Amino acid sequence: MDECAVINASPLIFLARGGHLGLLTRLIQQVVVPQPVAAEIQRRGPQDVTVQALQCVPALTVVPAPEVPVTIERWGLGLGESSVLALASVTSQAVVIMDDLAGRKCAHALGLPVRGTLGLILLAKRRGLIPLARPVLEDLVRGGLYLSRPILDEALQRVGE
Repeated sequence: MDECAVINASPLIFLARGGHLGLLTRLIQQVVVPQPVAAEIQRRGPQDVTVQALQCVPALTVVPAPEVPVTIERWGLGLGESSVLALASVTSQAVVIMDDLAGRKCAHALGLPVRGTLGLILLAKRRGLIPLARPVLEDLVRGGLYLSRPILDEALQRVGE
């Protein structure tokens, strides 16, 4: 189990919509949500499943975001992505959980470990937390996660499906 991850909105939204948020909390001991990401999610309204998760799931901790350094600002990312990267860069051994490609590239450039929603599901399969990744990924795709058929097929091959 990873100790800490700093998460962006889209992985939280997709996992909550798909009913698989429990996988995240079984893979990662503490999931930190920067305040700008929480605000973005809360704009979805109190009936939204992700908004409710922020209030009810003890492993999700909303924290103030540090000032975004110029090295991250130069990437021209959104406020959520920038705050995730800024917080992860000052949090010891934190993993970045983000789907945004430009944000992931910035994380790599900063030397931060990064995983996306797809990577979380594959990790859950490898660790034996789920018997099959395909049904979980299909739930997430139905909930709005975009995965091209070739990417999905290649990912499933990596975990023997």
